[in-house]
Amino acid sequence: MKVFKKGTIVGLTSLFALSLTLAGCSSEASKEPAASTSAAPAASEKPAATKAATGSDLKPYEVKLVYPGTPQPDQAKVEDAMNKVLKDKINASIKLMPIDWGQWDNKTNLMIASREEFDILFTAQWNGHAVNVGKGALMPLNDLLTQYGKGITDALDPAFLEGAKINGKNYGIPTNKELAASGGVVYRADIAKELGLDMGKVKTMADLGDVLKTVKEKKPEMTALFLRDGDNLNAHYMAQYDYLGDSTIPGVILKDGSDTKVVPKWDQPRYKEILKLTRDFMQKGYINKDAATTQLSGQDALKSGNVFMITSSLKPGKDAELANATNLVGKLGQIELTPRTISTGDTAGSMLGISVTSKDPARAMMVINLLHTDKQLNNLINFGIEGVHYTKVSDNIIKATDAGKNYAPGAAWQFGNQFLNYLYDNEDPQKWDKFKEFNKSGKKSPGLGFTFDSEPVKTQVAAAVNVGKEFDATLDTGSVDVDASLPKYQDKMKAAGIDKIIAEKQKQLDAFLAANKK
Repeated sequence: MKVFKKGTIVGLTSLFALSLTLAGCSSEASKEPAASTSAAPAASEKPAATKAATGSDLKPYEVKLVYPGTPQPDQAKVEDAMNKVLKDKINASIKLMPIDWGQWDNKTNLMIASREEFDILFTAQWNGHAVNVGKGALMPLNDLLTQYGKGITDALDPAFLEGAKINGKNYGIPTNKELAASGGVVYRADIAKELGLDMGKVKTMADLGDVLKTVKEKKPEMTALFLRDGDNLNAHYMAQYDYLGDSTIPGVILKDGSDTKVVPKWDQPRYKEILKLTRDFMQKGYINKDAATTQLSGQDALKSGNVFMITSSLKPGKDAELANATNLVGKLGQIELTPRTISTGDTAGSMLGISVTSKDPARAMMVINLLHTDKQLNNLINFGIEGVHYTKVSDNIIKATDAGKNYAPGAAWQFGNQFLNYLYDNEDPQKWDKFKEFNKSGKKSPGLGFTFDSEPVKTQVAAAVNVGKEFDATLDTGSVDVDASLPKYQDKMKAAGIDKIIAEKQKQLDAFLAANKK
């Protein structure tokens, strides 16, 4: 079976040499943020010059931060340490509210539907960002960013904020991290060495077969390949689909291609090829049987100790990051299986938004700004407390202590500015320089700069999203027969109105390309 091979990586002379004019999703969330119930300045007011900056004339306020991840044993200790910084800076405290990846969608959808009060929410184009904006769940942040986000705009490449806009407005502040993206696998290098596996021969998804076969035969107690809904061989980062915005909305082009014709993903030859390959792996016993329903994240699966390989969006040093988060230091490796690409979705692949239920959106923005600018606060949320969870080797290099396992969220890509992060002593000291080179090597998607406005077909989109929830997980993890299930998926999508969605997406993309002379 021929599965698409690694393409030629096109070098770029700059990350973005363009002005992004975006069509975005119209939403019910176009109202300005509500005035704060504390003494913090309302979003519509001009910021107080000095006192507000130090928090001296702000009443105490607890900022609730909701994000995906495994709750950590020492979370309360880290909160206390963060609160000392926040009290001094903006007279605030923080409540960390991690939600396991397996429960993330259901729990956050319930929080949004019930109008639960919280302040900051992790959001991403691949995780229903535009849909949640359409629901009116997130505030437009442009005014708040101007007033309380100078540190963000000073440090963040403008391409991130421009690429993340919806209808000219930002509803999430992107993490300052890698801009390009590639897909591949992270695997147990120690087990590969033990079994005599030559991982250098793995160049395509199909090449994984012989490796997984050996692991299955010689380590039957291990899951050779751990997959889950959203993280599998057909994930957007593996198959290089560009959804031109929210990845829950049907209609794709290819990031590693040149064609701008929008089609259902099953019209891309690689889609069915990957489904067939995954189904073959499942039937041979290489994949966890509960792949379609498991609540574990790939990170937690590796941490369990009985998983050989996971799929992952990759960047320089991703294996070392995961090793530190899973107590597998020196035992992981990574293999890129796709070209490096840059799409609009990559600029909005990790963001922090502010809920419309926040009682103090100004203070929430101050916290986001500090995560982008305050090295002490940024490293507290990511690595815990110096002298408890790690010790300093040098100014920017740290070494985990025995207690480090009690706070290892492995979520630095979610919070603020990654270039403020310490590096563990097992990581490449040139990691951040390599990030910059990684970004420059990315091939630009032909749809770069465009974001689909789903408002004209919002009824069809709502129906299509539900159909996707019914079929994607089972198909993408190899849990069902492709030839039996795929036609049913296609029929239900057609009934939901996929043709209208794709026609509208094509119309908007063509207009964008014409306006930008692409």
